[in-house]
Amino acid sequence: MIANGHPLRLVVSREKQDSVIRGLYLVTDGGERLAERVEAAIDGGARVVQYRDKAGDGGRRFAVGQELRELCAKRGVPFIVNDDLELAKALKADGLHLGQEDGDPREARRILGPGGIIGVSTHSLREALAAQAAGADYIGFGAMYPTASKDIEHLPGPQTLAAIREQIAIPVVAIGGISRDNGGAVIDAGADALAVISAVLSAPDPALAAAELSLLFNRRAAPPRGSVLTVAGSDSGGGAGIQADLKTITLLGSYGSSVLTALTAQNTRGVSAIHGVPPEFVAEQLDAVLSDIHVDTVKTGMLFSAGTIAALADKLSEYRRRIVVVDPVMIAKGGAPLIDRHAVEILKERLLPRTYLLTPNIPEAERLTGMTIADEEGMQEAARRLHRLGARNVLVKGGHLLSGDSVDILFDGSAFHRYATPRILSKNTHGTGCTYASAIATFLARGEPLREAISRAKQFITAAIRHGHPLGKGHGPVNHYLAAQEFKDR
Repeated sequence: MIANGHPLRLVVSREKQDSVIRGLYLVTDGGERLAERVEAAIDGGARVVQYRDKAGDGGRRFAVGQELRELCAKRGVPFIVNDDLELAKALKADGLHLGQEDGDPREARRILGPGGIIGVSTHSLREALAAQAAGADYIGFGAMYPTASKDIEHLPGPQTLAAIREQIAIPVVAIGGISRDNGGAVIDAGADALAVISAVLSAPDPALAAAELSLLFNRRAAPPRGSVLTVAGSDSGGGAGIQADLKTITLLGSYGSSVLTALTAQNTRGVSAIHGVPPEFVAEQLDAVLSDIHVDTVKTGMLFSAGTIAALADKLSEYRRRIVVVDPVMIAKGGAPLIDRHAVEILKERLLPRTYLLTPNIPEAERLTGMTIADEEGMQEAARRLHRLGARNVLVKGGHLLSGDSVDILFDGSAFHRYATPRILSKNTHGTGCTYASAIATFLARGEPLREAISRAKQFITAAIRHGHPLGKGHGPVNHYLAAQEFKDR
């Protein structure tokens, strides 16, 4: 393009994009084993650590701060001190976060030097613009929601954040009452980072809690959003297994990679032969993918043998993959067994404790628990028992019940959540379980929290069954393509 005889040059400001203030912003509490919990949170995806301790004496605050400073330096995570400029200077912190009455950002800049990161808490557009004009590198803005960590005087919420976002050129850290289930709305409103305390540090597993929150940021990524690894068997008929997984992942807008555990000679009428992949080669495939490609979620299907399950559990631990959706495939649609008794025991001992979400249908839940399930109360009890075996969340699928709606029940360790859709009578249901679990893993990878990911996946699989493809002479496959076409505008 030419203007006034001179070529125009497109200049893109990268100030905000290149800032280290983005993603999960962890604020410390005053609890025990702080360094251990902070390190776990960093493992799970925390990108910034802010040291906040207003109750401790000077010597203790320095000692704890020094331990955290060394930890953050080792892990390559910016270390920010809350409010205390002298402590930040003494600890050689990467930056300082100031409240509205805790000092002047200009003075902090002078003391910490041009490379210091300066943040300011704000509650309105006026305060945010003032902090930006004073040279702050980022602002904290909130509170988004009520919180137990302090009395809330200002509650602008996500709506106000969205309203001011276009007028603020520096990163915005949303603060106050943020959790896995409401954080997505805050990111959608324009937050560059989410500040959390108890949502991570008070969790039984801070690394998993941090991983859940970190995934929410994928909702703003360029397509394909997120990355899903499927570990499953091949269906030569294309309706289930790794073929169904990759169709689902791709059509729902994520990136799919795969590890094969077994080859099946299979069509719509059933499985006629199975050729298991040696566990050593399964491990080689896992190394190849996980050492090179970022994987947000792992989805498992047919694992076939005890050796394969053990190899998978080892690699999940080695590569610290925490968001693992396990579809415990045991019996093919036509009735062929896909896993032996010893493998079931290894699955319970080694894989369930590493499972984020377990998605058994009723026959699978019965085999894993030894129960007989005839109604929703039985589904709830099975979910409780499977949770006690180590799965963090359990979704028992009720498609095999013969009456009423098709109801699935999620148990998250503290409460039950019910997902119901009208039952569709169709013989074209091949690949239902594979597709459903893959859809959940995909929505998680795209940045949806667990309950919303299940809800959306339930809608997707219901559409896929409704559009079931009358292919072959047996149970035809669900229709991934038409379900995705129907779903893309939601």
